[in-house]
Formats: sequence, structure tokens, C-alpha cells
Amino acid sequence: MGKVIVEKRGRIVIPAEIRKALGIREGSELIVEIENGRMVLTPVRKITIRDLFGIAGEEVVSLEEVENALSDEA
Repeated sequence: MGKVIVEKRGRIVIPAEIRKALGIREGSELIVEIENGRMVLTPVRKITIRDLFGIAGEEVVSLEEVENALSDEA
């Protein structure tokens, strides 16, 4: 857990160890929500073609199986 200060225009700096642990880098998208009076930031994971091949492996899978695997990760 870290402590940040809100700067001009509402900007904050996410501590480096948290960015590294979550794979957040410049240009990363985050979902911002309010839950029980708290601000929650959640990284948006983008799926690449390489990710899809990793899911499929050597087996032939249906589109439904790929969609199910992706929704399980979310």
C-alpha cells in the first residue's frame, strides 16, 4: 500500500512498485470506480493475438471456448 498526493487537475502518481506489480506503464488504461466510498483503479488487460494462440495451444477450439476462456480471466 502506498500514499499519494493529488496534484493540480486531480493527477496522482502511482508508486513504481505498484505499477511494476500490476504491469502498468505509460499509456496503460485503468478503469476508475467508486466502491463503498473508495476509489478503485483496475488495469484494463488488452488481449493480443499471441494471448489467443496461448489459449488455443495445439488444439482446435471453437470461438465459444475462446470467449469463455477470456471471460474467465476478466
